[in-house]
Amino acid sequence: MQVKETLNDGLKRGYEITVTAAELDATVEGKLKEAQPEVEMKGFRKGKVPMALLRKQFGQRLMGEAMQESIDGAMNEHLQSSGDRPAAQPEMKMSNEDWKEGDDVVVDVTYERLPEVPETDFSKIKLERLVVKADDAAVEEALKNLAESPQAVAYEPKKTQAKKDDQVLIDFVGKIDGEAFDGGTAEDYPLVLGSNSFIPGFEDGLLKVKAGEEKDVEVSFPDDYQAEHLAGKKAVFSVTVKEVRAPKAPEMDDELAKKFGAEGLDDLKGQIRERLEAEYTGASRAITKRSLLDALDKAVSFDLPASLVEAEANQIAHQLWHEDNPDVQGHDHPEIEATDEHKSLAERRVKLGLLLADIGEKAEVKVSDAEMTQAIMNQARQYPGQEKEFFEFVQQNAQFRQQLQAPMFEDKVVDHIFEQAAVKEKDVSKEELQKAVEALEDE
Repeated sequence: MQVKETLNDGLKRGYEITVTAAELDATVEGKLKEAQPEVEMKGFRKGKVPMALLRKQFGQRLMGEAMQESIDGAMNEHLQSSGDRPAAQPEMKMSNEDWKEGDDVVVDVTYERLPEVPETDFSKIKLERLVVKADDAAVEEALKNLAESPQAVAYEPKKTQAKKDDQVLIDFVGKIDGEAFDGGTAEDYPLVLGSNSFIPGFEDGLLKVKAGEEKDVEVSFPDDYQAEHLAGKKAVFSVTVKEVRAPKAPEMDDELAKKFGAEGLDDLKGQIRERLEAEYTGASRAITKRSLLDALDKAVSFDLPASLVEAEANQIAHQLWHEDNPDVQGHDHPEIEATDEHKSLAERRVKLGLLLADIGEKAEVKVSDAEMTQAIMNQARQYPGQEKEFFEFVQQNAQFRQQLQAPMFEDKVVDHIFEQAAVKEKDVSKEELQKAVEALEDE
């Protein structure tokens, strides 16, 4: 077997791999001898089938296996000895396409290798971390917002007509063509007018009703209604209004706090303060991370695989085109060409991706099984009632698992760099942090 270099240009590599006919024949012979003891064939005892007959019966198929194994073996041996890591699957093509049994096999192999990433002195990277404390005013504002949420609002009876945001206590029976239908009857149902919790038209039909009033409300179920036997049909609801209630702002006390799972008002305020400061910390980290990536982009330079940059630029162009054309769901659209701006962004992403991967590998950064399990469980919560199907999907989809793992790995590498970089904390107001976040989103 021979491996001859045919291309060495930057990161591009090319090789001609030759597997001689004698080597292929020896491999096929070895496979046949290995299988012979277990082969049964009519007219022969098990293990006694002649080699010539085995070769006639199985030789052609085994020749294909021998070719693939020989070429793969030569390629793996080359990559181990050279230290090259292909940026993508190497391209392989037989140069003697008119090959016939008895000929040598000659294969041309080309690929781009991943570049050597230079070492970076993280201690020279200077970063600023914005620090915001949740003051009493912010806690009180958040508490006020909670008090105004539907979960906290209380209602008290009133004698005047019902209006938007009032709650009506009703009995109702829904009928289609004079016949009551399943799911269309309820008693003592509390309905907030304007909540859009019923089908369109029902809540509007109860505006201006009073306690004790009876009213028929005519509605039409939407054509895409989830219950197919009701979709698109007209219905009449016979409604009895038992009580009309007006919203009442709750007192900010221990009882309010208990509605949100706290032991009391002080405990609720403490939880709010922790949540706010966690939000501030998350926003601050995003800003510091962007500053770090900007610093790394400027500080480190190395050759980039053109194939990776091109693929990333095309993906960016395609994604942005769909964002500008949200009505187009599929891929039946004109060819999208990457611009210089897309290519510049792609170069940054590819560079930083390779750099962070190299740093993580050298620092032996790992995403543990427990962390992956937690991430999968967090994702599963988005599919209530379908958790089992989601877990099966994850187990069978390696690409999805990689998509979950990649940002976790990146964050761990970023934290590793933060520990060594010169990070200076700066106390700022909530408004200053918000401006920094908005500036980040505008970039």
